[in-house]
Amino acid sequence: MSSNPAARPRPSVVLREVRGGDLPLFYAQMSDPESVRMAAFGPEDPADRARFDAHWARILSSDAVIRTVLADGEVVGHASVYGPPDEREVTYWVDRAHWGRGVATAALSALVALVPVRPLHARAAADNTGSIRVLQKCGFDIVGHDRGFAQARGREIDEVVLLLAP
Repeated sequence: MSSNPAARPRPSVVLREVRGGDLPLFYAQMSDPESVRMAAFGPEDPADRARFDAHWARILSSDAVIRTVLADGEVVGHASVYGPPDEREVTYWVDRAHWGRGVATAALSALVALVPVRPLHARAAADNTGSIRVLQKCGFDIVGHDRGFAQARGREIDEVVLLLAP
């Protein structure tokens, strides 16, 4: 079998409730330097496990809709909708080993179907063309541009603002 991700068959992608055993996998996935650089906007120190645990404790006790992403039964990331009603935002994370296989698109599609509230907002680093493409495939339109400080890059970068309208 080829090592080219695009040559591998598309996996079956489903969402399920987050389980405690998922968190160590999320931590490992979200500590990958290349993934962190590409995502750009994340914690100051992705290796700080105590901060990671505190962050997830807050998320799991909030009203955010958060799901574990499974590809062919394997935990490969998470996706969520969070924020105040008129500012609900989507976010997702897929393990780099699964990039380019349609996992993020399938997961985000399932999430926006699960959460029919609109509008939904999203942001992505302007150079993260893969994430922008995923969002657009799921119906989000680019509605603006902004600049923000990206912890992972140690500087301000351009970002794209997207919207999934009612």
